[in-house]
Amino acid sequence: MNEQIFQTPIAYLKGVGVARADVLKKELGITSFADLLRHFPYKYIDRTRFYKVSEINGDLPHLQLIVRLASKELIGEKHAKRLIAQVYDDTGKMELAWFQGIKWVEKQLIVGKAYIIFGKPGSFNGKVQMAHPEIELYTANALKEKGNLTLQPAYNSTEKLKSFLLDSKGLQKLIAILLEQANQQIAETLPASILQQFKLISRREAYQNIHFPADALQLAAAIHRLKFEELFFIQFKLLKNKLLRSLKFKGNIFGTVGNYFNEFYKNKLPFDLTNAQKRVLKEIRLDTQRGIQMNRLLQGDVGSGKTVVALMSMLLAIDNGFQTCIMAPTEILANQHYQSIEGLIDDEFLEVALLTGSTSKKSRKVLHTKLENGELKILIGTHALIEDKVQFKNLGFVVIDEQHRFGVEQRAKLWRKNSIPPHVLVMTATPIPRTLAMTLYGDLDISVIDELPVGRKPIETLHFYESSRLRMFGFMKEEIKKGRQIYIVYPLIKESEKLDLKNLTDGIEVISREFPLPEYKLSIVHGKLSASDKEAEMKRFVKGETQIMVATTVIEVGVNVPNASVMIIENAERFGLSQLHQLRGRVGRGAAQSYCILMSSHKLSHDGKVRLDTMVKTNNGFEISEIDLQLRGPGNIEGTQQSGVLDLKLANLATDQQLLMLARKCVEDIFTNDPQLQLPDNAILNQTSQSTNGGLTWDKIS
Repeated sequence: MNEQIFQTPIAYLKGVGVARADVLKKELGITSFADLLRHFPYKYIDRTRFYKVSEINGDLPHLQLIVRLASKELIGEKHAKRLIAQVYDDTGKMELAWFQGIKWVEKQLIVGKAYIIFGKPGSFNGKVQMAHPEIELYTANALKEKGNLTLQPAYNSTEKLKSFLLDSKGLQKLIAILLEQANQQIAETLPASILQQFKLISRREAYQNIHFPADALQLAAAIHRLKFEELFFIQFKLLKNKLLRSLKFKGNIFGTVGNYFNEFYKNKLPFDLTNAQKRVLKEIRLDTQRGIQMNRLLQGDVGSGKTVVALMSMLLAIDNGFQTCIMAPTEILANQHYQSIEGLIDDEFLEVALLTGSTSKKSRKVLHTKLENGELKILIGTHALIEDKVQFKNLGFVVIDEQHRFGVEQRAKLWRKNSIPPHVLVMTATPIPRTLAMTLYGDLDISVIDELPVGRKPIETLHFYESSRLRMFGFMKEEIKKGRQIYIVYPLIKESEKLDLKNLTDGIEVISREFPLPEYKLSIVHGKLSASDKEAEMKRFVKGETQIMVATTVIEVGVNVPNASVMIIENAERFGLSQLHQLRGRVGRGAAQSYCILMSSHKLSHDGKVRLDTMVKTNNGFEISEIDLQLRGPGNIEGTQQSGVLDLKLANLATDQQLLMLARKCVEDIFTNDPQLQLPDNAILNQTSQSTNGGLTWDKIS
């Protein structure tokens, strides 16, 4: 069926017009018939039962009753006029009140008649009262109609919309008009076999029943169908893109495991690889032998050994005659990778170069020449890598660290630096819940390093209240006596906030008193410092010239000070779970036992207590990320805001995990059995994927 009707501007719907269309656009972003139909109710008011007057109290939600009108009375003068009606049933009396629309209501009310009333109860002067209830004369037909609409939809509105009589009830009327006019035009998007397999109702029924369900079962069926469709087409788009990319982009074949890889593995690797690292290397090895461009996401907690896996993958590329690079989002991280890799291999074995905004012109010139003639095999850098001047002779393997910090076009520029696109390994130290990874990175193959290197001691996490501060100071002194270093981090909401600077200033005063010069030395980092001063303070701490680092700014991901064994987080309840986990990951990088101390006030919200309890209970980043998803929702997880795919109307990645798995498996089966979508049953998917946005169909899939 043709869905062109849903592209119609909302002004053309009966009852809307230009003025209402303008306010609908400004307040709710509704510009077309399709937008209005997708403005789903946020709750449903139960009309399945009738209450008795004696059952009412002011705490109950909206409810309906059958009552008889005993009397009505106009009270007050002119602008202060109100209509008061006394009603009763066989269990008691109550009062109804109207302050607006009095003339119309008064005409409807006939003493002695019975009415169905519906509204939110309250109390006034010790009496049960209902202000501005809906009223309808009680008849057999009215009762029958109420039976057909037992769940009343409630829609989000605004004060501005209400001034145009577009409250929840007004929006409900417009949607009813739209469904009456266009319901038959709602086309099916899923193959009949899927509807049958998963017992899904038709799309037309789903839209009708999500707005006007006859009962809870119909509503559940409608929500289930539309959630499935939402998740199905997200996965369809991702997996179709993955399939198209495998057909479009050929990849260089790494057929040899040569001298560089073997020499490093046998003689230079300073520790044994974990089973997880070996598994990931095997996955990458298989990917690079298929003749298709690899696109793999490597997830691993802080300190799990992702850099070694990246380096060994790069050595594999070099053994096959290719150049490699790592792109990091900041100079600090690029430097960190450079130092880590230089610490594992020396220049005699293989030259490693660093390219950032700070690299001198003279060094750049030498670097460019070595890149262009193929002499330089490993280049590590920031956005500087994607400059047009940076030309590789034969780039075969690219590592992108924390890819959510880069734009799509930035990554694509790197890929275009070779005639055959290089293999791509994306790394992240931010553990991503499985459902989120499948949605954000569903077109990538995913590898996970889920164990720490042998000998690495888990960080012990403790939660102290303010009353335990002296105990904490004593513990800090013990650790410093052992030669260890300590981070103290204060929460930062905005760099300009006076509160944060005051927290830091007060904190430094207390710390300086407790840890006086010359016995103790402090590094201080906050948002008011210049970049060079921050860098200088960080370097003092890294070199061990200071024992305590006090900071308001979140310590950069990747900063590596193996001698730092204690992370103290002040007002820890003001941090999100992922921030707490990232901060904790700044310690535990050496052989010594490390600690994370969470300081908080006694007044904790429910979510704050869950976050701190979770940190004490587990070091597992993936477990933490799942709880974080439950608490915050997907839209607030780092890196997801710009994804676009998370603009879900109904589905929730935190609560609809099983449905997402089901939808993805369904799409995988379709592309496995019919990659070109040539079967008659799948023709509908081709139509949907080729349609343009505007109707009720999905955005252009391919």
